[in-house]
Amino acid sequence: MRLQNPQFEALFTPGLRSVAGEKLFEKKNYELRIAGGAVRDLLSGMTPQDIDFATTATPAEMKEMFTSAGVRLINNKGEKHGTITARLHEQNFEITTLRIDVVTDGRHAEVEFTTDWEKDAERRDLTVNSMFLGLDGMLYDFFNGYEDLKNKKIRFVGKASERIQEDYLRILRYFRFYGRIAEKPGDHEPSTLQAIKENAKGLAGISGERIWVELKKILLGNHVNHLVRLMYELGIAQYIGLPLDGNLEEFDRVTRNIQNLCPKPMTVLTSLFKVKDDVTNLDLRLKISKEEKNLGLFLVKHRQELTKATGPEPLRPYQDFIMDSREANTNSKICELLKYQGEEQLLREMQEWTVPSFPVSGHDLRKMGVSSGKEIGAALQQLRDEWKKSGFHMDKEELLSCLKKL
Repeated sequence: MRLQNPQFEALFTPGLRSVAGEKLFEKKNYELRIAGGAVRDLLSGMTPQDIDFATTATPAEMKEMFTSAGVRLINNKGEKHGTITARLHEQNFEITTLRIDVVTDGRHAEVEFTTDWEKDAERRDLTVNSMFLGLDGMLYDFFNGYEDLKNKKIRFVGKASERIQEDYLRILRYFRFYGRIAEKPGDHEPSTLQAIKENAKGLAGISGERIWVELKKILLGNHVNHLVRLMYELGIAQYIGLPLDGNLEEFDRVTRNIQNLCPKPMTVLTSLFKVKDDVTNLDLRLKISKEEKNLGLFLVKHRQELTKATGPEPLRPYQDFIMDSREANTNSKICELLKYQGEEQLLREMQEWTVPSFPVSGHDLRKMGVSSGKEIGAALQQLRDEWKKSGFHMDKEELLSCLKKL
């Protein structure tokens, strides 16, 4: 089949025309195709975020070709894996030589180069990620990836257990793409789930940082409830920092609450946690950021008692909390709490509310004759309380006249 759609046409920037054109790959008779995820996106009618290219040229041949054409090469970190990055017309092109995995240890692979496109496709993880697209729009699909994409099926290339043992992180990639592509929960091949269950322990050897990247994407995808339950059923949870006795009922409730509210991954995940140690243990395993850890601790601490008020000002407890807080990003944490609680209307109001600034300063009190620092501190606190009671409406004059009465 030959692909022609606006997303594909849009790829042909001056940079890509130069790379593919008569001065470079075409002239040397090296084949150049779009590879992997970008092909999947283009076939789905989406514009790919990143475009990876694959070629029959070796890294040495590419370097020689680019250098003699005066093309700038940037960072050579990927070179031992066969990747060269060239910069043309203000655009980077990441081009990787076709390769075969010679030795794999469940985390890394030693590779050797090949000119066989099918052999390269065979070492990729999922059928929907194993396709190539020629620059003429011709699709090269050795493992029925396009059929699976149309039918919204997620399958490993070849034998699931072999693909997983090459890199155990592929278990989580399976879940991530399931949440992105599959139409409904529970549509798995039993043999795939069996292979995942038998190899779950391999995730113990994968770095926390790599796991967290995948887990965050799973938490923001579709079918998150189904997929996290599956992690518990298949014995994965314990190896990726999740609590053994995760609170799945709360998780059910919160995943319903947050639909369409664009929560942060940590907001979704915290619903599994019962105590703050669960957040600490997650951090020890996955090395989450300080901001993510603080959000988790905040939600565990305040999710039950910090709730909306009955009466005409339901948002008031949240506003008071922000006004009393001495921390910088309390506002964004409160918004995540409202998402967690499913308070869509209050969230909208909170996002429109600007934190009022307290109109009185120590300088104002000195002008009124209050001189000792201790007295100024106490007076400011009293005025702040009065101001809060007024719904933050009292202005400087009202507050200072209030001080005279006090």
